[in-house]
Amino acid sequence: MKNRSIIADDFHVAREGLLTLGFWALAVYRFGRLRFKFKSKPIRMVLGAIHLILAKMAEIVCGVTIGVSARIGRRLTIEHSGAIVIHGNAVIGDDCIIRQGVTIGNKRLDDPFGAPVLGNRVNVGAGAKILGRVVIGDDVDIGANAVVTKDVPANCLAVGVPAKIIEKSPPVTKSAS
Repeated sequence: MKNRSIIADDFHVAREGLLTLGFWALAVYRFGRLRFKFKSKPIRMVLGAIHLILAKMAEIVCGVTIGVSARIGRRLTIEHSGAIVIHGNAVIGDDCIIRQGVTIGNKRLDDPFGAPVLGNRVNVGAGAKILGRVVIGDDVDIGANAVVTKDVPANCLAVGVPAKIIEKSPPVTKSAS
């Protein structure tokens, strides 16, 4: 695989190209992270001020709020923008998909920094809420409108309110006859 930049990877998975609002919100987040690469306080302050303005515009136009301190892996797909909130302490792995109305955030006022950790290839359905210090394993599907407040092991499905964990069936292989 070619060594591409992280923003090029994000663009590659944006289904509508430059018209994808989720891509723009993610690009603003990536710009905000850029300031952490500089040690110079004046440069960090200028980049921070620019990011603050762009982040507010992304919230208004795209309906996506991403905390600049969040750690987001490569090729995140925000399939449908609108009413998406990602906590600043959240961690999201590579190749994840998030749909409209999703909240990935803290659960309690007495634990404001307690945010979820999502593994790789996590598929989050519309309206799902993932709350608190939970760990979501690799290859997990979270159903639409599910409310996840407990850890979900890898290769499982989380559905319902509160979310129930269901192990995924192994793929059926066709035998050659």
